[in-house]
Amino acid sequence: MNQTNRRSFLRNTSLGTLAALSTGPWFLSPGAFAREGRRQPNIIFIMADDLGYGDLGCYGQKTIKTPCIDHMAAEGTGFTDCYAGSTVCAPSRCCLMTGYHTGHARVRGNALVPLLAEDVTVAEILKDAGYATGIVGKWGLGEPDTSGVPNRQGFDYWFGYLNQARAHNYYPDYVWKNEERYFFQRWTYSHDAFTKEALDFIQQNQNHPFFLYLTYTIPHAFNEGGKQGMQVPDDAPYSNEPWPQQSKNHAAMITRMDTDVGKLFALLKKLNLDEDTIVFFTSDNGPHREGGADPNFFDSNGPLRGIKRDLYEGGICVPMIARWPGKIAAGAVSDQVWAFWDFLPTAAELAGAQAPGGVDGISMLPALLGKPQQNHEYLYWEFHERGSHQAVRMGDWKGVRSPINGPLELYDLKNDRSETKNIADQHPEIVKKIEEIISSARTDNEHWPLQPRK
Repeated sequence: MNQTNRRSFLRNTSLGTLAALSTGPWFLSPGAFAREGRRQPNIIFIMADDLGYGDLGCYGQKTIKTPCIDHMAAEGTGFTDCYAGSTVCAPSRCCLMTGYHTGHARVRGNALVPLLAEDVTVAEILKDAGYATGIVGKWGLGEPDTSGVPNRQGFDYWFGYLNQARAHNYYPDYVWKNEERYFFQRWTYSHDAFTKEALDFIQQNQNHPFFLYLTYTIPHAFNEGGKQGMQVPDDAPYSNEPWPQQSKNHAAMITRMDTDVGKLFALLKKLNLDEDTIVFFTSDNGPHREGGADPNFFDSNGPLRGIKRDLYEGGICVPMIARWPGKIAAGAVSDQVWAFWDFLPTAAELAGAQAPGGVDGISMLPALLGKPQQNHEYLYWEFHERGSHQAVRMGDWKGVRSPINGPLELYDLKNDRSETKNIADQHPEIVKKIEEIISSARTDNEHWPLQPRK
């Protein structure tokens, strides 16, 4: 797919040039903040749950209303080639927090395996750099009284669901507040509580640098206790649409989240923090087919093949918008290839801190600021449901092996982003190179051994 077609996916953003902004005096290296007496930038990372590449207006969605996030894209840069850590929840979040891809990450699937004390997270790095650190929403990397609890992984404040299985009941009896259960006093929609907590955290920490990891559960389906559905208090503004009820609910959830993202930006402006804060918005993996939701109804994966639990593009390529007024180009679109494991070194560089040695990530701060960027030799994924599956992106080449004892499929993403033509037999030398990467890009993990499909 050529650059013109890539840019067309983000239809609500003006295509401002990065070059014009990159020469401005406001582009400072992280160390320059201290030299000029300016504080380190606040960092907010907003993550939706099972939001597809095509679920936002700025990525081509024509039905679901997302004006606030679209406005964020118009004021920031949208990335067409950003990848989640995995195609399901917990490992994707582990990659984000620790800087490792799923060939090296502690957590490579949705089993209840906690982070260990020796694991270094983004929150620990930023806390050591003087940041107040908070997480609101869904964690999935450690159960109560384990080393994986957020407060034991660098977060000063924590409010939400520890267990990803419980996280999809939007009307829970309780969530966790730090290491204690927080019982709701009334019938409370958890997403609304998360928004309030996030805004409160910003208010309380406005006078010093902060890192907020706001990890919403929308639009994941409710699938607890054998029940399924798309839970939302109100299906407005879609109540009168002639759609299946769960499609109305699905759209209403996304628009509700969009409204709350707008509240966050309004607060940043009210507190005069807007220009001191870099905000990321993304999703943990591709769209789901759960709870009565049909990803085809709203074309949730856009032009991409596959959904959640696939290692095709639709399962792992996610929307990514970054906004930082005066630093990140407004209305720009970038085809920079990067992945969740790049966030840790990026955040470290933003804070003027040092990332741990040996991580798989690369700081993407140059790309965010419109400057020349070091690229990955390759990106690697593995996934362990229904047997093991592996994928590699190397330049514009994409290799998928599913299952691991099957033949390698090869796609040319430059000319076939939808992965419709397996051209492995035409490029044996590329297949050989990707097979070499697949065999060397991982370390063994007792919880997730490579297994053929049963």
